[in-house]
Amino acid sequence: MARKHEKFTITDEQRQDLEALLRSPKTAQDLASRAKIILLTASGKTAEDLIVELGTTFRTIYRWRKRFKEYGIHGLVDRPRSGQPKKLTDATVKEVLRMTVECIPHEATHWSVRLMAKAAKVTTWQVRQIWNAADLKPHRLKNFKISNDPNFAEKVIDIVGLYMNPPENAAVFSVDEKTQIQALDRTQPMLPMRPGQIERRTHDYKRNGTTNLYAAFDILTGQVLGRTTKRHRAKEFLDFLRQLNRAVPAEVALHVILDNSSTHKTADVMQWLKAHPRFTFHFTPTSASWLNAVESWFGQLERRAIHRGVFTSVKDLRDEIHRFIKQHNNRSAKPFTWTKTAAVILEKVSKLKDDTNRTGH
Repeated sequence: MARKHEKFTITDEQRQDLEALLRSPKTAQDLASRAKIILLTASGKTAEDLIVELGTTFRTIYRWRKRFKEYGIHGLVDRPRSGQPKKLTDATVKEVLRMTVECIPHEATHWSVRLMAKAAKVTTWQVRQIWNAADLKPHRLKNFKISNDPNFAEKVIDIVGLYMNPPENAAVFSVDEKTQIQALDRTQPMLPMRPGQIERRTHDYKRNGTTNLYAAFDILTGQVLGRTTKRHRAKEFLDFLRQLNRAVPAEVALHVILDNSSTHKTADVMQWLKAHPRFTFHFTPTSASWLNAVESWFGQLERRAIHRGVFTSVKDLRDEIHRFIKQHNNRSAKPFTWTKTAAVILEKVSKLKDDTNRTGH
């Protein structure tokens, strides 16, 4: 005899929570399947419909409906299993730590949780506990490059001093160029995000040209002055300096932090600086772009406006860059705060050099 179809209702808050589970990339597949059962049932679908659509069984459907009715969304989570997990000995913990830092797995260039669990004959949960306690993250890799600038210390002290104690009646700007920004268009329309499905796009793209962005980041306000150009030469850099000169009141001194690009040091640029004595250049050490505050803003621009953008022309790309700058200045700009003193930076770099020399690389 067929089961009688019962009306199944959920609250708006429960619906939002269930849909959030489906959207999250971190939701386990089993939990997402259970959330779908509840949402589809609440939409009026019968158990027979769900069997066809989800490939599940009557037993599974009625089980999770019952659990949801009794406990809400928390009822969809697996209950703790009985039994005590195998305890780790000190010797096992030490061996896992030794293998992590001294050995390389045969199957890969670095350890994963599963590879270590297999090699050490422990559970993946235990590997995570050991690594978390020791603050070990084998899956992560951080790049570094030590500056060989002979005036490294002097430049660090100078620039950090500007960040932490800017001079009175002066503006401090971090200036740099983001060159060859590509206007990329996808070969097919993007597929929008929906519950249980992330936004999708084709792996291939069409190049529609490039543009260059000159940006000056005001550390006192967090606002950005930007200029897009077709080319990247000393001429364009001079034009940007003139724009910066016009934007700042004449009575204010200008301290400009910038890198060692050859376009920043041409004879024309040096001559222009002599004619505009209120400008003072402060060059970062070589291989130390992290000391230039505008670099972090470039990262925001890339993540929020360019990486997932679709641009059918260079004009579209430029319009989006200027739109982002305008929105940043109106809504997000805030004073730049530098927290590490020059002494801390120099001590850290010195330690890094010692570590590098000790490993022989």
